Amino acid sequence: MARAQAAGVRSRHLDGKRAPVPGPCRREARIRRLVDANIIGIFFWDLEGRILEANNAFLRMVGYDHDDLASKRVHWTDLTPPEWRERDEQTLVPELKATGRVQPYEKEFFRKDGGRVPVLLGAATFEEDAGQGVAFVLDLTERKSAADAMREVQMELTHANRLATMGQLAASIAHEVNQPIGAARNNAHAALRFLARDPPELSEVSEALECVVADTYRAGGIIGRIRDQVRKLPPRMESVDLNDAISDVIALVRGELSKHRVSVQAQLAPGLPPIRADRVQLQQVMMNLIVNGIEAMVGIDVDLRILVICTESLPSDGLRVTVGDSGPGIALEDRERVFESFYTTKAHGVGIGLPICRSIIDAHGGRLWADAHQPRGAAFRFTLPAFS
Repeated sequence: MARAQAAGVRSRHLDGKRAPVPGPCRREARIRRLVDANIIGIFFWDLEGRILEANNAFLRMVGYDHDDLASKRVHWTDLTPPEWRERDEQTLVPELKATGRVQPYEKEFFRKDGGRVPVLLGAATFEEDAGQGVAFVLDLTERKSAADAMREVQMELTHANRLATMGQLAASIAHEVNQPIGAARNNAHAALRFLARDPPELSEVSEALECVVADTYRAGGIIGRIRDQVRKLPPRMESVDLNDAISDVIALVRGELSKHRVSVQAQLAPGLPPIRADRVQLQQVMMNLIVNGIEAMVGIDVDLRILVICTESLPSDGLRVTVGDSGPGIALEDRERVFESFYTTKAHGVGIGLPICRSIIDAHGGRLWADAHQPRGAAFRFTLPAFS
């Protein structure tokens, strides 16, 4: 009889109803073991916003203790920052009521000290009481810190690669700047000569001075483009005219093209829709690809050194840019390896240029890959979504 009574006790739910099998008690014990293991943050809640119970893992995340819970001062609605409350009220609560569960999503909680903790939260209601449930919470602080550190490293590498590329172009840049400066000097001397005549040829003086002004603006434009390229700026997404951005880069590397006797065939499709992009980062990609193409053709006959830069609009891929050279090309098995960090075929290369280019294009929602160029050489192509 005692055994039967004991078995009867073991077969009851917490609400006193008899269970047909002892399984629910075992399930409850397993849940309690999971809660007490503190592997993940767990708290029990109701739709009024109260936290009924929580394990130590969750309390550590938010900086509260069991005494705070006992005082009934801790509400999950109060822990939620204002910018997350609307999402909870409009999505989380209705979804819980409709389906009994909420798929894990990222949000933040206030800590007791006023700080914030990023978390991944999933929740489900109880079968016997849809107004209460359990939430599972994962602290994302370390993951977010690692992601922030990775972004910082990425920005440092991007900046270093930008500086390295601009260093390669230093002589060409000096040549580009010297051209308008030299023209301004010559026009200024001409203006002085026209003024010295008797009588002064004022119309000629005016024309020469207008040329001086134009030349100084041209020099200022070149310096401005250089400054934008080497400054360590955070990404700034804006509407960008792709052809215009590419034309600026071609103008900036004109001296390098001339130095290596490379001819450019710019086939920029007219009427392209704008893209949403960081103009400087996009130009960094173009500069890397153009410089790589120039270097690939250094060892071939001068008459064959042709760089093709093409833009086009594709129905499925948005806009596509191709930078093709007439160098020796890239072996099929190496066309993906060239995007691996620190893999390089250059004698003095470090192998970060193309990986950074790919990461920039990926961040813009596009794709960058290497291909064969016809009739010879390598082609680097990337796509970007059009901005409408």
